[in-house]
Amino acid sequence: HPQHTLTFDYTETPFKCDGCKEVGIGSHYRCSFCDFDLHTHCAIPSLSIHHPFYTKCSFQFFSRPPGNTPRYCNACEKDVTGFVYHCKSCGFDLHPCCAKLPMVLDDGETNLYLYRKVRAPCHKCGRKGRSWSYRSSCKKYNLHVACVREMLVENWHELYFGYGKGIKKLENRIPSLKNTLQTPHKRRKGKVKKCCEMAGLALQFVISAVLGDPTSLIAGVIGTLMS
Repeated sequence: HPQHTLTFDYTETPFKCDGCKEVGIGSHYRCSFCDFDLHTHCAIPSLSIHHPFYTKCSFQFFSRPPGNTPRYCNACEKDVTGFVYHCKSCGFDLHPCCAKLPMVLDDGETNLYLYRKVRAPCHKCGRKGRSWSYRSSCKKYNLHVACVREMLVENWHELYFGYGKGIKKLENRIPSLKNTLQTPHKRRKGKVKKCCEMAGLALQFVISAVLGDPTSLIAGVIGTLMS
């Protein structure tokens, strides 16, 4: 990016990546002279990558979507309008951040595994299939990657214009994500509470993976606004 003077930055408010055109929070690269922001994955992309979900594919980096037809990301199913990894032989596309999603997230109590397809419904939208999902090792909760992105976009104005740089002030009001995701259960009350708390922690870690690396506090605030 020779036309920009990029420096490493960290923000506690949402920003739109000028590379992939998707939302981000946390660590990124920024040109303050041009108000130009890039996810770390977009600022320093690999020229080519391979992904475990597509063993026969070789993804090449493009600064704009190839061809003249609309394209969408096979991970989150959102439109591709900027930087993208594209497989010429299969036609698959991945946003840079989606391509670099961790296959396993460890929330301290259980692992969350990334799946291409999950038969169980998502805890937020209640739908099956759709986009890639993070599912707990206990198989009690599941979160679509697409839902995490959509929920942040839906709350974009509330986050940016409502709280903005005052997110830190919410620390005492939102200490955790307990009970942020309510889902039907047939188990005892104690089991229900524990599962909801675990689902809240899952949302916090998935937010961190999908959007960058916001602090647990910021992820908790976003998760609370999403719930």
